[in-house]
Amino acid sequence: MSVELISILVLALIFLIATVRPINLGALAIVAAFILGVSVLEGKDLGDRTDAVFAGFPGDLFVILVGVTYLFAIAKANGTVDWLVRVAIRAVQGRIGLIPWVMFLVTACLTAIGAVVPASVAIIAPIGMGFAVRYKINPLMMGLLIINGASAGGFSPISIFGGITNGVVEKAGLPGNPTLLFLASFLFNLAISIVAFLMWGGRDLLRRRVTDTDTDTAATASTRDDAGTEPASDPATEAASDSGVSLGTPSAASGAGGGSAGSGSTGAAVLAPAAGPSTGTAVQAPLALDRDRGLTLVGLLGLAVAALFFDLNVGLVAVTVAAVLTLLSPESAKNAVNHVAWPTVLLVCGIVMYVGVMQSIGTIDWLGKEVAGVGAPLLAAIVICFIGGAVSAFASTTGILGALIPLAVPFLTGNNAVGAVGLITALALSSSIVDSSPFSTSGALTVANAPEERRDYVYKGLMRWGFSMVVLVPIATWLIFVVPGWL
Repeated sequence: MSVELISILVLALIFLIATVRPINLGALAIVAAFILGVSVLEGKDLGDRTDAVFAGFPGDLFVILVGVTYLFAIAKANGTVDWLVRVAIRAVQGRIGLIPWVMFLVTACLTAIGAVVPASVAIIAPIGMGFAVRYKINPLMMGLLIINGASAGGFSPISIFGGITNGVVEKAGLPGNPTLLFLASFLFNLAISIVAFLMWGGRDLLRRRVTDTDTDTAATASTRDDAGTEPASDPATEAASDSGVSLGTPSAASGAGGGSAGSGSTGAAVLAPAAGPSTGTAVQAPLALDRDRGLTLVGLLGLAVAALFFDLNVGLVAVTVAAVLTLLSPESAKNAVNHVAWPTVLLVCGIVMYVGVMQSIGTIDWLGKEVAGVGAPLLAAIVICFIGGAVSAFASTTGILGALIPLAVPFLTGNNAVGAVGLITALALSSSIVDSSPFSTSGALTVANAPEERRDYVYKGLMRWGFSMVVLVPIATWLIFVVPGWL
């Protein structure tokens, strides 16, 4: 058996282990990179081979991951995230049918400015499920719009998914289009969210307002302490942990509890509108846009401007903004570094490090030649998309993006029949939209935060929806972005 084939089997093995066991995929990837590297890489001694393994460490990606999650942790801790959510909820003015779309847009905005997708879902899911209980909204539909919203914003140029994808494309010297990738992701997720909205009672919700809701039901819902939030020992949470990303991270754990400064025991309890004393209309507790939140909003806007219009490194700008905010308000940024998504940092850097070893021993070039030798480039392209969707439904999307896109690079560089931009876009969407599977981190978080009496219903619904996406999304994206050859 060739070394190239062994390295691919090892990659598949570590994905399998991280899927069935609660261990970080990145840690396994680093171990695999170390063992494989010192065994087969060229070098006079073990020290030289170890240095060759470290040569694949993605320093720039490390800074991006740390920087954006550090800044987002500050925004969450000082109440900026809560303020944005409340402003969005007030904007619907009692229109119940718009509440799921507010959840979609808020989650999309969070991931678009750099929040990790599971952390965004962990923050918004308890809030959204609280509204679902309060106003008799189908929890499956609410959960899907939250998950799809996270994926919709996930490929912005300053987001985690976007940074990984665009970084790999740039490093490989392939043509890229970050704006198209972001717009394609947003519009595709918006389209399937409209379908979900209409399938599960959206038309009826559009005709309802808060004043039409049974006041007694609202009062009963407001007294519930769980609001759909469950302990970490819930089986769905364990399933998410098995997918390669721990839900016990500070970002996810605090998000599930709604935990920014000034919050109560659950995000839903604080952020959901309470019934008015006589009319039953929605009211909100005041949340002022104080100095710290205003500065944070300016910093987030500055990050977007610097990255989009001045082509500055997202990670370096994010760390700079976070450091300035910490200096100006040490209390509001206290312990923010502890809330950096370190498990995600480990996961991504570990996978990229292992792929670097694969590149050094020639696996990537070998695989590209094998795929190109199929003789049917379009068939090979859809196979790659199916692999991305199927694996990502059970494992970390972040890790999949870091592994599969490099594997597709040789196929793209040696094949003029398939456009690089089109295939990368199709692969990215195929690997991310299946996050609605209850075995993925986002899906499991949604199940865990569903009302207890509807949890089995949400689990089975996400199961059916998620695995239908594994089949339908690769075909749809392949037909739209790859087959026409316009990209």
